[in-house]
Amino acid sequence: MPQKSGSRIFAEFLADSGVTHVFFLPAIMLKGLAEMEDLGIRRVMVHGEKASAYMADGYARASGRPGICMAQYIGASNLSAGLRDAKLASSPVIAITGGPTPSSRYRHAYQELEDFTQFDPVTKFNARVDDARRLPDLLRQAFREATSGCPGPAHLQIAGPHAQVAEGRTDLDTIVEQRFTRVPAFRPEPEPEAIREAARLLSRATRPVIVAGGGVISSGAAAEVLALAEALNIPLATSMNAKGTIVDDHRLSAGVVGTYSRGCANRTVVGADLVLFIGSHTGGQVTHNWQVPPRGTRVIQIDIDPAELGRNYVNAVSVLGDAKVATARLLDVARGEPQADRSGWIEEVGGFVKQWRAEMEPFLSSSARPMRPERICRAIGETLPPDGVVVTDTGHSGIWSSTMIDLRHPTQRFIRCAGSMGWGFPGSLGVKCALPDRPVLCWSGDGAFYYHIAELETAARYGINVVTVVNNNSSLNQEIPLFDKAYGGEQRGRADEMWRHSNINFAKVAESFGCVGMRVEDPRDLDGALREAYAANRPVVIDAVSDERAMAKQPWLP
Repeated sequence: MPQKSGSRIFAEFLADSGVTHVFFLPAIMLKGLAEMEDLGIRRVMVHGEKASAYMADGYARASGRPGICMAQYIGASNLSAGLRDAKLASSPVIAITGGPTPSSRYRHAYQELEDFTQFDPVTKFNARVDDARRLPDLLRQAFREATSGCPGPAHLQIAGPHAQVAEGRTDLDTIVEQRFTRVPAFRPEPEPEAIREAARLLSRATRPVIVAGGGVISSGAAAEVLALAEALNIPLATSMNAKGTIVDDHRLSAGVVGTYSRGCANRTVVGADLVLFIGSHTGGQVTHNWQVPPRGTRVIQIDIDPAELGRNYVNAVSVLGDAKVATARLLDVARGEPQADRSGWIEEVGGFVKQWRAEMEPFLSSSARPMRPERICRAIGETLPPDGVVVTDTGHSGIWSSTMIDLRHPTQRFIRCAGSMGWGFPGSLGVKCALPDRPVLCWSGDGAFYYHIAELETAARYGINVVTVVNNNSSLNQEIPLFDKAYGGEQRGRADEMWRHSNINFAKVAESFGCVGMRVEDPRDLDGALREAYAANRPVVIDAVSDERAMAKQPWLP
């Protein structure tokens, strides 16, 4: 059998696995990158290791395939920090870094510092590759770990500052297990008895609600979850990760629940006599720190990870299985059960939604200048193409987008930052690489946009045509109430230097990077600017000048 270099094996493995892009900062796997020249893989050189991890995360979440990010040894710590979001989002990202060699350890080699364990808390699998002969099997294991069960990141540290050990030769074949090239790798069937018990409880509940989590999206189970809600006449709320499972104007849609939430969704989940969580970790955000639903509410939980079943609520029924398969089985059985009358409950939930919309309407239709963020979100929702994708940052960006942007078509998608401010813009570039034929809009605050603004050059250089709307209030205005409290009720002196930015025109900044820039100060100009941006076929930044004092409402609690 002819020998191949580990670099060639690496390149062929990614190509045979369906990987179309790698995101990296040189110098790492140089021969491997060269081997990709004729294999159909786009090599996207970025300006920061964290940005490469965020792009790989966006790519993975949009495509369902592992996203690949790479950095040389000295950049590994930055890359591990970027994997935090992929871990929080259960995203199948695979990170490749250089590492020490046996001959250099303990000798003060240039730029050498042991960082391998930094990857332990942000990955499912963290392994060293000290010999080219181990690269094939450890690549397969990284893909297995990233795509099996609850997805998540993996890391391979390849010996040599630039992973030079991969340049060694081996006679091992490049073997790709296609099962592990996308999520979910397996669809475990639930136990029939658990499904029967869940169907029995659902049939008797008069005020049930379904809460769809991120596992619904990664499993591709949105159609099954919606079919269950419609067949049994049950309201459906979602986590931020599952926004889009049901269109926002559907009669059963309660909205996004938890901390970054619509008040009508929280009221629905708090008022329910049974909550069915599907593909949700039942974490602090989706439950607003385990208050929505309150303790003591009957809960059914469907999850692919047995460790999550009953973690945060005492389940009446725990169903272990893939979200798509388990929901379909539940619907099959539940259809045979006589259902309680839920007409009054549906009417009540509809009232919650109408009341919330009435309260928000003055902000959504505001003609104020500087603009209200809610008004910008309405324009985004009204102009988003039927196959459009919204990618959003965290903080106020997450709150405004999850609550105020209406998704009206089942083919639209919503992908949100799972943790770190600044993720949204580079994350959206990864999404666009995965979905090149679909319109992608990034919604970011100015504070978040500053983090990775250099990636505008990356977008222009590679033609990654994302439309970015910057909610520009020249501040980190979400911090204003916190500093009010810190000063005992009223800020004084130079307090605003801790949260206020300079007044920057991001449209001009975008133009200097080779992108299209637009500045919008009047809400009447929003729709036209957005439609022009989608038609531009270039990276576009819309600088939307908004009200510094606009604050998101606190989440509803009883």
